[in-house]
Amino acid sequence: MKPPRGSTLNRQAVDAQSVEAWLRDHPDFLAQRPDLYLELEPPQRVHGERMADHMAAMLAAARVHVREVDADMQAALSTGRAGLGLASRVGDAVLALMRAPEPLECIRHELPALLGVDCCHLCCETTARKNVSRLPPGTLNQVLPHGRDAVVRATPMHAELLHREAAPLVRRDALARVPAPGGQPMLLAIGARDPDALPSTGAESLAFLGRAVGAALAR
Repeated sequence: MKPPRGSTLNRQAVDAQSVEAWLRDHPDFLAQRPDLYLELEPPQRVHGERMADHMAAMLAAARVHVREVDADMQAALSTGRAGLGLASRVGDAVLALMRAPEPLECIRHELPALLGVDCCHLCCETTARKNVSRLPPGTLNQVLPHGRDAVVRATPMHAELLHREAAPLVRRDALARVPAPGGQPMLLAIGARDPDALPSTGAESLAFLGRAVGAALAR
């Protein structure tokens, strides 16, 4: 235990006897600092006062609670940072699409590096063309639920169909609806081997990317 600044214990070697003597001279020390109980080990009693056992259990529970709250906070901060990172990468991808003379080439060859993923494929259920993969009818509604513009999937389904030659690498993927003026919507399929590249909070940013792809194709 660290004694308060300015105490005589700071100027002499601290041993168990001196700590005990100092606490006896300052009986309200711990009462004024209840947070210290989260750092102290309570005595284990098999026999004796039930109150002591009850207090020990309360202390143990409080410590577990503090650790859980801290873990939740760290997880939330980590997820938030990952989401912001993806939003920034999506911004770079949108700028690249705006500059690209051939958006389809940009999607296939530039977007993966800008997004920090392994592959990006544009898919369509109607006519196939260069850099656009053909999907069986009904696939879009099957993989992207009605009313959803984007989804991040921890367990990719139909990986070979959506990610083609990159399918064996994909451990996490994202799908975004691409509006097609006057035609059936297309699908932007993004695959990554690193799960952190596509955080679960990134669906909104990816939905925006899908709309940006549609705007680029409509130019």
